Amino acid sequence: MRAAIIIAILIALFFAIEIGYFAVAKHFGIVDKPSKRGSSTSVVLRGGGIIFPIAAFLGFILSRFEEPYFIAGLAIVSTLSFIDDVHSLSPKLRLPLQFVGMMLLLVQICVDGEPLPVWGYVLLFVVGLIVCTGAMNIFNFMDGINGITGGYSLVVLIFLGPAILTGVKDLVTSAILLGGVSITIIADLVFCFFNFRKKARCFAGDVGSVSIAFIILFVLGTIMVENRDVSWLAFLVVYGVDGCLTIIHRIMLHENISLPHRKHAFQIMANELHIPHVVVSLIYMGLQSVCCILYLMYPGYITLFAEIIILSLAYVLFMKKYYHLHVESGNA
Repeated sequence: MRAAIIIAILIALFFAIEIGYFAVAKHFGIVDKPSKRGSSTSVVLRGGGIIFPIAAFLGFILSRFEEPYFIAGLAIVSTLSFIDDVHSLSPKLRLPLQFVGMMLLLVQICVDGEPLPVWGYVLLFVVGLIVCTGAMNIFNFMDGINGITGGYSLVVLIFLGPAILTGVKDLVTSAILLGGVSITIIADLVFCFFNFRKKARCFAGDVGSVSIAFIILFVLGTIMVENRDVSWLAFLVVYGVDGCLTIIHRIMLHENISLPHRKHAFQIMANELHIPHVVVSLIYMGLQSVCCILYLMYPGYITLFAEIIILSLAYVLFMKKYYHLHVESGNA
């Protein structure tokens, strides 16, 4: 009964915050106009994903100020991303500050986890910094149609529950992560109410996509360091394959990968094949759900590599069959 009351209060709170933000966004003209990157054809409020970092900060308070480095890093990347939503910032400013935020995330993972040898810390910070910052930006790149950021993140967050119970041995850390994930799931459901529909009332914006990625990466990173096993990346494999192969494709086309585009598989589904946005989002949610279930049933690198190979093959076959439609449409 007490849990139901708390959930009801959180739902009401996040609805109030989101509706209040809509008024602010309308007043200051924080909107997402049709562009070469997105697939929207009308002006929609941007930055509705601001409730994701707010949910994390609320969890920080409720946990009696545990995970301070993580929260500091999230504050940096979410504030930076919100400013970018309002007024575009130069990548020369964004990337160094994202690195700082990600460094703080990695520091928190080291503080929470078992001690590593010196070479382990060096490897964690060098590889982790590059991989996590790249993954966070792929989340941002993939935010282009109604429901995809909220829906995909919801699937990952839901499956992170059993992942935490399986992969985190320290009971205090496990409880904190489960509490934070639970609050973020509630915030995501509220966001999806406004975004996961034919005509979205708001988009996540950079603040939403970057923040939810940062939260997910912290939980996954904690699990991976705890188990000395990076195969848990299977929880992000669908976004990872689409994002990475699209970058490779654009490099092969000699394009500037920092410029907006509509070459992701989900964008071709929505724009050239005219599949409804919510259906495309459901496809991505379904694929990631299957990948998470398979990994929880058969954890390890074999499952991760099998998923990467199958998804990569599907991506290549899809592009061979339908990419010409994108070229013919004049959006190349």
